[in-house]
Amino acid sequence: MRGLFDPNHPDPKAVRRIKALMAERFGLPESTTLAVAELRCHEPDCPPVETVITAREADGSVRDWRVAKALCDVGRADIEMLGNQP
Repeated sequence: MRGLFDPNHPDPKAVRRIKALMAERFGLPESTTLAVAELRCHEPDCPPVETVITAREADGSVRDWRVAKALCDVGRADIEMLGNQP
């Protein structure tokens, strides 16, 4: 049985692609730290798998976005649909 976090390592190319798309979409400076994770959920009313993207700014602010898809399936259109404020 799998837990909330997939024990497999995500595809590094997919992670880099998502980070580049996020930096482009939101005009993020290089000082912003981006984290990309694929989570699995077994709770009612939550998607079975989602990609969570977190941006940590130099001023300490944090923003999160969620895409109800596996990390490797997240594309440009998904990133373009994300709002400025999650």
